[in-house]
Amino acid sequence: MGLKRGVHFSVSDAGYLYILKEGLAYAAWLSEYGSGERQELAAEFVELILRRAEEACGGAEQCAVYEKAKEIVEEGKAWGSLKPKGFVKEVEVDGRRYKVKVIDGEAVEEGEGDRKLLRMRITAEVGRVEGEHIVDRVVREYTITYSRRGADNAAVGRTYASAEAPGGREADAERFSALVKALTGEEPRVYRMKDSKIKIVCYERHLKGFRRFEELADTIEKWLEETGRR
Repeated sequence: MGLKRGVHFSVSDAGYLYILKEGLAYAAWLSEYGSGERQELAAEFVELILRRAEEACGGAEQCAVYEKAKEIVEEGKAWGSLKPKGFVKEVEVDGRRYKVKVIDGEAVEEGEGDRKLLRMRITAEVGRVEGEHIVDRVVREYTITYSRRGADNAAVGRTYASAEAPGGREADAERFSALVKALTGEEPRVYRMKDSKIKIVCYERHLKGFRRFEELADTIEKWLEETGRR
């Protein structure tokens, strides 16, 4: 199926093979979007894992093991299932509702080795919802750059709100938060710095949401694989 050691599975000193979360999600994706023998093998593998998880529950109706396995499978099948262009969603940020309409999006890798970056650029129109109307619409390209940081090699994406954007940094940070929440289901963390800058931070959990979009999924998967520790 193309599973890679250290990324999709690990092997213990005693020789036991352990399927990692990324491995099960990748197999689920292959079972949905692969082709030929790889797709068939992936589908059989996913079915086997779910059956084993169900057996581990011992007949219990509520079982965390099975539910977690099912959640990972559904996440994998969602990779690349959406297109950013034309994606529209309303979300609430700090008590205000926003309508997000994505115009285009891309993800690229930059740099080499341990310093390799993942840069996502998303052009979107974000406007505030007031009753039946959308006001203060702003169209611009939003960019967030991921790198590996810290002792745990965490995937962290950062950007800064623009002082030149309509409404200044505060308004831009809120629109950016609305965009991230619309695409991933979770708001980013927003930090107000002493120098008046506003830093916006996303984490690996946000990448799960970004990976649902076809134009972003392959590059995100490649970057995670290439920069993850072996």
